[in-house]
Amino acid sequence: MKKILYSLLAVVVLVLCILLFNTLSLTSKQVESDPLEKLVISDDVYKNLSKAIQYPTISFSENAIPDSTAFYGFHQFLQDTYPLIHEQLTLEKVNEYSLLYTWKGTDQNKKPIILMSHQDVVPVDEPTLNDWEAGPFEGKITATDIIGRGTLDDKSSLMALMEAVELLLKESFTPSQTIYLAFGHDEEVGGSKGAAKIAALLKERGVDASMTIDEGGFLADGLVPGIDNTVAIVNLAEKGFASFRLIVETNGGHSSAPPKENTIGMLAKAIVDLENNQLPYKLVEPINYQLGYMGAELPFMKKVAFANPWLFKKPILEALNAHTTTAATIIDGGIKNNVIPTVAEATINFRILPGENIESVKEHIENTISNKIRVEKVGFLTNPSPVSSIDSNAYKTLEKTIRSVFPESVVVPGLVGGGTDGRYFYEISDDVYRFYPIRLDPNSLSRFHGIDEKINKENYKEIIEFSYQLIKKFN
Repeated sequence: MKKILYSLLAVVVLVLCILLFNTLSLTSKQVESDPLEKLVISDDVYKNLSKAIQYPTISFSENAIPDSTAFYGFHQFLQDTYPLIHEQLTLEKVNEYSLLYTWKGTDQNKKPIILMSHQDVVPVDEPTLNDWEAGPFEGKITATDIIGRGTLDDKSSLMALMEAVELLLKESFTPSQTIYLAFGHDEEVGGSKGAAKIAALLKERGVDASMTIDEGGFLADGLVPGIDNTVAIVNLAEKGFASFRLIVETNGGHSSAPPKENTIGMLAKAIVDLENNQLPYKLVEPINYQLGYMGAELPFMKKVAFANPWLFKKPILEALNAHTTTAATIIDGGIKNNVIPTVAEATINFRILPGENIESVKEHIENTISNKIRVEKVGFLTNPSPVSSIDSNAYKTLEKTIRSVFPESVVVPGLVGGGTDGRYFYEISDDVYRFYPIRLDPNSLSRFHGIDEKINKENYKEIIEFSYQLIKKFN
């Protein structure tokens, strides 16, 4: 008996030693910041962003024709507001509505960089209009904020890039490597007619960039339990996106004599089966990077968990949503309350974890639900993106810029669950990163695509300064 107790004690001591060793070995990965002279930015930038918001460049659906009045008006506004850019950079319209600016560098041996944003915004639900502090396309400027659709997603970063480049041109700055500004017009509906066409054009021209930056990362204030500092989340990859339609077809019948397998009942069971049998949580790149960078900044007990994912990974991965998610989003069936329909359909959306793909998700669906239900792919689909490097010079420059502009921040690489136009640029860019320093806190998260979208005025100037300093750091 004593031998068993001693053996158990030895195992416990060994486990504790491993936990302690791994925890103490997990040290901060934050780079030193460089001192920067504060950039003086005129308050006129608020008026410019306000005016940009007033052009309702809405993407309604993949097949909807863009509002040419809104987009052309926005293009003319950019031309009028940023004269140096339109004098010294080359502008091309791609597929009529997307914009590609080329800023020629002095050293053609240096790989170019691509700075992205998108012009389009999501619609506003009409019933919510009275819940807005100001009209969603009014661009109202208050003492603290600029209000309107696009202030967070994504005209703030587009306008900040334009402000930064115009400032640099006023200083007679010329980049050593070529810089592309790529602004798609249909990101909110997949980007296949905008950013995808820009990427295809650059590929055709043989462009081989060192880095592309797009939206999708942000400054998190009060969103990471255990870390009081601002967390700068630089997303190295994005999940895939796929929707599948489940179709049940039966002979239907009268509701007074329901068959054993009711059309809607079969569909409901399939949805429940998928929700109860979701794809597993996995520790994959770049989630492993996230654990290392974030864990090093946590209080000791939480740090123990992040330093030892072999023992604690389940709750951590669940908190990080590190799996392919399953969400029923559309359901349709039935025409009358006493008639069992012959057809019922549901659409299930999946955000696919790196390491899995559209076909593996389809196989999972077919293995989970009844074989009497037809499964069809529907709408826009894309596999997870590749994972960009944290060891490249481009990442190190980006990381250094963030730490220099925001010296109190903690930079953490991660994975974004939503989609971005950046997915199209891997074939022409060594790495694609998703980050602009939009500040998000528990109160502002719901404003993305939601009611009362607004950006803090000082935060908007921070995005301009970051864009300005990033361009200079690369040169």
